[in-house]
Amino acid sequence: MRLSLDTVSPDAKRAIFARGLRAIGDGFISILLPAYLLALGYDAFEIGALMTATLLGSALLTFCSGMITARFGERRPLLAASALMILTGLGFAGFQAFWPLLLIAFAGTLNPSAGDVSVFLPLEQSLLARSVEDRGRTSVFAFYSVAASLMAAVGTLFAVAPDFARKELGLDPIEAMRLMFLVYAGIGVAAALIYRGVSEVPSARHEERAPLGPSRSMVYRLTALFSLDSFGGGFFVQSILALWLFRAFHLPIAVASTVFFWTNIFTALSYLAAVPIARRFGLINTMVCTHLPSNLCLMAIPFVPNVSWAIGLLMVRSLLSQMDVPTRTSYVMAVVTPPERPAAASLTSVPRSLAAAISPIIAGSLIGVSNFGWPLLIGGTLKIVYDLTLLAMFRDIRPPEESAVSGRSA
Repeated sequence: MRLSLDTVSPDAKRAIFARGLRAIGDGFISILLPAYLLALGYDAFEIGALMTATLLGSALLTFCSGMITARFGERRPLLAASALMILTGLGFAGFQAFWPLLLIAFAGTLNPSAGDVSVFLPLEQSLLARSVEDRGRTSVFAFYSVAASLMAAVGTLFAVAPDFARKELGLDPIEAMRLMFLVYAGIGVAAALIYRGVSEVPSARHEERAPLGPSRSMVYRLTALFSLDSFGGGFFVQSILALWLFRAFHLPIAVASTVFFWTNIFTALSYLAAVPIARRFGLINTMVCTHLPSNLCLMAIPFVPNVSWAIGLLMVRSLLSQMDVPTRTSYVMAVVTPPERPAAASLTSVPRSLAAAISPIIAGSLIGVSNFGWPLLIGGTLKIVYDLTLLAMFRDIRPPEESAVSGRSA
């Protein structure tokens, strides 16, 4: 089945467009955040603590998203999340002391990773899941992921804007970077305008939504595995990876911006490749067989002789590492009943976010005592354990579209 944006609902288009817009902010913030905090005089441990706070706060908000969506639909929660995004940008632009920033990081929407870990994610997933039939579901999630990755790549290029502002406007480096948090707040305003058009879910629709029922055991097992994967991934979220590159190789912000631009472009290409590969080999096989070599590349980076090798391995990894994102989401939405989807999206997102929140503070501590890439080595090992366990436990549990193909073949 071929899918274009013309075949999905207006609400799904809004979710995709808004995600792309927010990704611009995530792109430059993920690079500027560690640079800004270093400029303020914070050490690697404190930076890791702030990143942990952002992920932990997002996880707690996401925990409530299933119940909120069941009662209010998606429109009003998305507008509320946009307001929180605006306040987050204003807060980071206005405060420099550690404890106010920690509180804003915890309560706000800053995203230190290349992917979305915020409360927006399960709300938008719920919109997307009801927009297409089973055979088009993986494609629409791929559209969503591609939009995010491409626009995040664009966003990383904006990380050099403070240098331009410093030279052209005569601002000091800290003032120039603070301006970008105001831009982040402006993106929140634009996202709110897009979400205003999301249709209200009729009350009858709310009654159809249910907590987990027949799929409970399967969702719990998937959640445990996804949490292990996220715990490993938290050791090298994009902001931590940028911090390590700054510390280990003294990489300038402009060079880091270019590196992450291309990694996001390659990631977008991998999302597109995930759809035909998943149709040919299945969702679980695609998730595992692309993830394993990407993690081996990651584990090799601490042992390379120079930054050129490190960047090369990062590029190779980015071509493979994120093929599991649209396929993983599609798989979860496929193996649960439609009324369980909001609860399943929330449950699989929250523990993942909680697990990922623990890792950055550990990674920051490791970077603070050594420039060797321990976070990359530890994170890659944990993710390989996840890959092998997922394959062993779920390779025989197929989504409806794969079962239908197998049935016709038989």
